[in-house]
Order: sequence, then structure tokens, then C-alpha cells
Amino acid sequence: MNGKIVAGFIVVTALLAGIALYYMQEYAFYAPVEPASAAAEIRLTALSGAVEALPTDAFEGIDAESSPLRFRACFHTPLSLAMLTETFADYPGAEPLIGPRQFPCFDAERIGADLNSGAALAFLSEKNIHPGVDRVVAVYADGRAYAWHELNESAEK
Repeated sequence: MNGKIVAGFIVVTALLAGIALYYMQEYAFYAPVEPASAAAEIRLTALSGAVEALPTDAFEGIDAESSPLRFRACFHTPLSLAMLTETFADYPGAEPLIGPRQFPCFDAERIGADLNSGAALAFLSEKNIHPGVDRVVAVYADGRAYAWHELNESAEK
């Protein structure tokens, strides 16, 4: 009888710990980024090295103070891909990180596949937006765009 109680306690504790871990990964640390806030301003690095504001609308974003990699944003830009590629620095090898399920507009797997196929192009938003972390923006021909943070070469040392 005592063994069943101990085993039951272990199972219940493990279940509660799993639920708590899931909640913390998906919901606890994320907060919405208000479209009118400074954190919602998306910038791109020009070929000259200057950082310029990117015109955007329909901005949705999330971020967390617990990690610089948790930033995700979905938005639209009126600029054409041709204009962007002539003016701004590309970001080769971009790999969007999977975001929480609570932010469904950001589908990292689809964005990554579209970057690999050429359906979307990646641009450097800001180098070292946090130490060792770059902000990357992926843009589609129809103006849909997505932003996230990615570790850069200085973080891998």
C-alpha cells in the first residue's frame, strides 16, 4: 500500500512539473509588443551600413525579457523585394526559430522552407541588437514580412 502512495505521488508530481514547464515555455514569459511602441519599430541595415526604419503596417509581435531570442513579429511592408534587395543587406543562412503556439502568425518551419526555396528573402535588420544576437527580417513578394532574433557568429565563440 505504501508503495502505491509513493508511486502515485511521483506520478502526480511529474505531471504537475510537466504542465508547469509547458506553461512557462509557451505562455509565462511572453508579452505582446504594442504596435505603437519603440520595440515594434522594424529597421533594416542598408548596404552602406546605416540602419533605416522599414515602413510597416499590421504589426503583431511578442517578446520576453527572459531571453533575447524570444522576439517574433509578423507585419506587412509596402516596399518591393526589388527595392529591398537593391538597398539593404541580405542575411544568408537565416533560420527562424520556432515560436510559441500562442503566436500562430509566425510559422518558422514555413518561413524557413520559403527562405530555402527563394519564395522569401532574408535581410539583416540589426547586427548585435543584443550581444551576440542579430534581428533578421524575412520578406515575401506580396509584402508579408516576419522578424526574429538569431544568434550570430560572435555568440558561438
